[in-house]
Amino acid sequence: MPEAGSDAGVRRLTAEEAQAGRVPVDVAVGVLVRRDAAGGDEAFLLTSRPEGKVWAGYWEFPGGKLEAGESVEAALARELHEELGIDVAAGGVQRWREQLMDYPHARVRLHFCKVYDWRGTFEMREGQSMAWQRLPVEVVPVLPGTVPVLEWLAEERGFSGATHRG
Repeated sequence: MPEAGSDAGVRRLTAEEAQAGRVPVDVAVGVLVRRDAAGGDEAFLLTSRPEGKVWAGYWEFPGGKLEAGESVEAALARELHEELGIDVAAGGVQRWREQLMDYPHARVRLHFCKVYDWRGTFEMREGQSMAWQRLPVEVVPVLPGTVPVLEWLAEERGFSGATHRG
């Protein structure tokens, strides 16, 4: 496993590589955004990967694998309930971006969705931690698949500089 903050062994796929080799696993990922009093984006939620999972202790946006026949939105709502104990409001998931990542243990197609509306109290049901963050994020280490999202958020917000430490 790479050292904290290192992207060693992980890289983004080219279009040609995506066509050949391993079939990617589809994963729904939630970018939960907390809004300020004026309705602007205040902070986003990162969670740590729990002990016993690949990349344990690394920080990421929450989510999980799609089950057979499941839509991205349904998978994300299910995963957020199972992992965090919250319920996403109907229509509360907005598809945003996709990214193919090639990890040593798996090739994944990450379906990133913004989530602005949820109900319930956060419960870390898998023993993970959570942290509301702004750019640059303070938590370390950050999962390599999270880095592109931080870059996209920086672009949207007109943020310049490092998006994370490491």
